[in-house]
Amino acid sequence: MVDFIYATSNVAKLRSMREVLAPLDINIIGLQDTSISIPEPQETGSTPLENARIKAKAYYEVLKRPLFSCDSGLYLGGLDESEQPGVHIRSIGGKYMNDDEMVIYYSNLARKLGGKATARYMNGICLVLGDEEVYEHFGNDISGNPFLIVDTPHPKRVEGFPLDCLSVHIESGEYYYDYERPNGDMGIVFSGFQKFFQKIQEKWE
Repeated sequence: MVDFIYATSNVAKLRSMREVLAPLDINIIGLQDTSISIPEPQETGSTPLENARIKAKAYYEVLKRPLFSCDSGLYLGGLDESEQPGVHIRSIGGKYMNDDEMVIYYSNLARKLGGKATARYMNGICLVLGDEEVYEHFGNDISGNPFLIVDTPHPKRVEGFPLDCLSVHIESGEYYYDYERPNGDMGIVFSGFQKFFQKIQEKWE
């Protein structure tokens, strides 16, 4: 089994990625498992892939172990390009928001847009195996399907994923917390990340 460090301090994201890659022969380790204190790099990129690259390379310079980083951008219908959260999902107007503040901000934003807004996450990943061995991907297959952000939060909350309580499945109109995914449907994001790592595994064989 191959060990990879997932360069994130978000426990919810670490748990989610472990579930995604569970079918593969890969063991995911969190930053907290390295016993090394590493300052979080400044995410100065303008796209999810640029930020994923910045974080992965910065952490690799310290740890010198195979690791990867992911980053997301949020894009909403009804907003001009200059108004898009993009990679600044948690930082609006220079202020970093905690989970509760994000729920309040985005529920108010949805209310201003008529009570709901079509949204989509775009994801980027950068995997560093060595100084000269870097693999990156930014595409629709690792980015989620469109969904709705609504102005009324679901009562359930998961720390680290604050906007999930505002997320509604477009076709069914159900909150994702209540939506029962059809058997065998692991979702486009799960499938896309699995295929990315499978391609890397094929290079080792």
